[in-house]
Amino acid sequence: MKINVVIILVFAFIVKGLSVSAQQNEWENPLKYEWNKEKPHTMFGLYENVKDASMENNALSPWYKSLNGKWKFLYAPTIEKSIKDFYRTDLSDENWSDIDVPSNWEMQGFGEPIIRNIQYVFSPNPPYIDVDNPVGTYRRYFTVPDDWKDREIMLHFGSISGYARIYVNGQQVGMTKASKTPAEFNITRYLNNGQNLLAVQVYRWHDGSYMEDQDFWRLSGIERDVFLQAYPKLTIWDFFLKPDLDVKYKNGLFSGTVDIRAFEGNGIDKGKFTLELFDNDGKKVLSCSKPFSVKGKNTVLSFGGTIKNVKKWSAEYPYLYDCAMTLSDETGTPLAVTAYKVGFRKIEIKNSKLHVNGVPVYIKGVNRHEHNDSLGHVQTEEIIMNDLKRIKRLNMNAIRTCHYPNHPSFYKLCDKYGIYVVDEANIENHGMGSVPYFKDTISHPAYRPEWYDAHVDRISRMVERDKNHACVIGWSLGNECGNGKVFHDEYKRLKTYDPSRFVQFEQAWEDWNTDVVCPMYPNVGWMKRYRNSDMPRPFIMCEYAHAQGNSNGNLKDLWDLIYDSPNMQGGFIWDFMDQGLKMHTDSQDGRTYWMYNGKMGSHKWLEDKKSELNTGTDGIISANGIPKPQAYEVKKVYQYIHFQNTDLMKGLLGVRNLYDFTNLKDYNFKWELLRNGEAVDSAYFSVTLEPHSTRDVKLDLPNVCQDGNEYFLNVYAYTRKATTMLPEHYEVAREQFKLGDGNFFLTKEKVVGELSVERNGNILSFKSGSISGRFDLKKGVFYDYTLDGQSPIVQYPEPAFWRAPVDNDFGNKMPLQCGVWRTAHVNRSLQNVVVGEKDDNGILVRMEWMLNDIQVPYTVEYQICNDGSVVVTGSMDMTGRKLPELPRFGMRMELKNGYENLVYYGRGPQENYIDRCSSTFVGRYEDKVRNQYYEYIRPQETGNKTDVRWLTLCNDNGVGIQITGLQPIAFSALHFAPEDLDPGLTRKMQHSIDVIPRKNIFLHVDLKQRGLGGDNSWGMYPHSEYRLLDKKYSYSYRMKLVELKKAD
Repeated sequence: MKINVVIILVFAFIVKGLSVSAQQNEWENPLKYEWNKEKPHTMFGLYENVKDASMENNALSPWYKSLNGKWKFLYAPTIEKSIKDFYRTDLSDENWSDIDVPSNWEMQGFGEPIIRNIQYVFSPNPPYIDVDNPVGTYRRYFTVPDDWKDREIMLHFGSISGYARIYVNGQQVGMTKASKTPAEFNITRYLNNGQNLLAVQVYRWHDGSYMEDQDFWRLSGIERDVFLQAYPKLTIWDFFLKPDLDVKYKNGLFSGTVDIRAFEGNGIDKGKFTLELFDNDGKKVLSCSKPFSVKGKNTVLSFGGTIKNVKKWSAEYPYLYDCAMTLSDETGTPLAVTAYKVGFRKIEIKNSKLHVNGVPVYIKGVNRHEHNDSLGHVQTEEIIMNDLKRIKRLNMNAIRTCHYPNHPSFYKLCDKYGIYVVDEANIENHGMGSVPYFKDTISHPAYRPEWYDAHVDRISRMVERDKNHACVIGWSLGNECGNGKVFHDEYKRLKTYDPSRFVQFEQAWEDWNTDVVCPMYPNVGWMKRYRNSDMPRPFIMCEYAHAQGNSNGNLKDLWDLIYDSPNMQGGFIWDFMDQGLKMHTDSQDGRTYWMYNGKMGSHKWLEDKKSELNTGTDGIISANGIPKPQAYEVKKVYQYIHFQNTDLMKGLLGVRNLYDFTNLKDYNFKWELLRNGEAVDSAYFSVTLEPHSTRDVKLDLPNVCQDGNEYFLNVYAYTRKATTMLPEHYEVAREQFKLGDGNFFLTKEKVVGELSVERNGNILSFKSGSISGRFDLKKGVFYDYTLDGQSPIVQYPEPAFWRAPVDNDFGNKMPLQCGVWRTAHVNRSLQNVVVGEKDDNGILVRMEWMLNDIQVPYTVEYQICNDGSVVVTGSMDMTGRKLPELPRFGMRMELKNGYENLVYYGRGPQENYIDRCSSTFVGRYEDKVRNQYYEYIRPQETGNKTDVRWLTLCNDNGVGIQITGLQPIAFSALHFAPEDLDPGLTRKMQHSIDVIPRKNIFLHVDLKQRGLGGDNSWGMYPHSEYRLLDKKYSYSYRMKLVELKKAD
């Protein structure tokens, strides 16, 4: 009986499965990933003559018509509530909303933006969608120019995010699912004379959404340009231009193919194709002309030639030629004229390294999402140019298009201005698992045959669109998407189709279907093992140095390892810009901030994993376009000119040119001598040095006296002339060297004054000149420290062991594991007080405390000096106690409002930490306290300065407090206390408006605090040398009330 029941149930399941398949919705069917779309091909315009074509300006083309602008729009929260007959020509859309095209409808006030990293919005049950599926319906009218008669009219969508059905004049012309690549439809036979109706309906979620699980805002709609393009009946349809170099990298080898397409109604069966190559001066350097006969719908012509002493393309010298192509009939009448920019370069992998034009190159790269704080995923040439300028100015040379093909203008600009691009297919099945973080591949799209063609289509559409761009040096098959058969097959296909580029695939790890070992976030151990191996493939990290929040510690250490390796060549930092959306509070409040999650309805769609709630806040540039402090460290580490101390006391400076094709004669150089942090001399000098070379340069430095002063030499390199990307006299490299034996901390400052001390019961009072102070020996309190009866201090120094956690701290569970230090200073009891005898150095007060919660002794010594200053020494011994590491070891005090003028001698001007400080030089800096706070998109630790000798905080009358380290100290001075920036045990979704600056100033004076880390943001610790793991800590600083000259 049981067996019969099982059989019945199984049969029922099979019948149900067949029924579902038969009635399967088109938007839940991976086999139907498109309908009636044109095959992918190169994007180009058609013009009347070669001159116009070489301008690549659509406005000069009579065969181009933009459909961008205002469209009618109707939003529905579900499919059931959406309009079904939207395509009807007699339907009135007068009461519909207006929407900008291109745009993402969530950015226009329709529906909710959703940000995710891994987890799908819907249940992971491909290809089905089990959540409400919003629908956006678009309509607009257009006319076709009269002179487009007898031409084929293509309707082009640069990208539609969603499942889209396209109708013209009430008839369906096609369907598309893949975003980020064009959807193009031949609408010729659907057109009317005069006015035409274009209607598009987009479902937000569909089976293709399983393949678009990137860690970014999930936004919908027509998000790239829409236009019409008219082709003659016989036309250039596609071409694959292959500019290469000979084995000596001297002469250009030019070859390629052109596809000629004959549409229905073509009456021309013979003609001529002409290709001409022009240099930047307009000189013709190559000309090919070939007659042809039309062979069916598609005719393929091949061509080739040699250009002697060709000017090569690279990221440093992106020289482009104009390739003009003309298709003519037998009489010589032009039918189609177009042009394309081409760059001659050779990409090779040999000797375990990636080479460009025969030279091994370091990939100093970054991952870049298409993001704008107001437009979402919509890109304009201005947005792209601003990003590329920032990238160039940070010494970056490469971009990985994470994780999808970018806007077409991006590649043209990278061609023009010189950026190496790894072009990545729009494939990420992350929510179904990625190698090696899953066990079951049964339902995973990357391993299912019914998904095979949809994967191939996405890769093909990227390659065919972008194959002629010089900037694209490699193809990426996808990201965090599994490594099924389709990716092995596609690797082989691309290697045959386009051997001029490498193919990489991070999901392959070290499997054979990747030319580059391109892992994500490898630990240092893995990197060292690979460096010491004899692996033949280059190691170029597709993602590393996770920049979430206040991050990018130990970047210099990673690059020291890379430079010392025979097979490691850099990587792509994750990532370029915080994905914040610009928000405004109400008009009465009037504040602006950048939202990363929780607003605009996104709170309804939070990822289950709490650690992912601030996904997208991991750029080195803030969402408002302002570089984060770590961006300057990236610039320094990525710089192409390195300086070494050969023997600077004799004026010998070592210079290493890490540029691949640039002689250093193109730059100006400057040295600057600092004495005790202030510039005392400087001069410019020049360096002539070939790429990949090193030499010593003799500097005409003044003699550095052994006079007890501390001397530093700063060296800089600047651009000689302005370019589009870099202004004149822009700093591209810097370094600082310590000169001589002078050491600030070995210099004994003469302390002069007459100190009087009086003890009255438990109160110890002291006075020296106009400075006085008191100690309550019973309570162990220092108080009433005044200058002329006035004191800047509200809260006197107390132990401080905690910092507001950075994102990396949350990732490695520091708030949970080290939380005992958050309040370890609070519950302390005074064990003993010792008052020494007054002597020539003053008088010593020693207070011995017990930190009761952790049972650790903590001692503070106050050496009251003759000039009224107080040397404070904090010591702690944790021997025998099993305690978590310290986030910081220091003291904290609070100053009154008004002591805003900060001067210090230490590393600056940007904030810096023990593992992120190579870009900040020791010097004397002046600023305001209000500028010490960097507004991270999620509030966290900020404002720290290291290697500090002294600092002063004064009011506008020059009265204030001076802190001087007896060894290097760190400090921060903010209008925020750590507890203001600390959300507690979990990150929460705080934004910059959730923390309010206080009037008073919170001054931390530390021995040091733990490094930031940055190898990743979900578990890796700062490198051990940047952690506070010792059992004993002690440090000292001098505090003194001062009256300086008035601040300006």
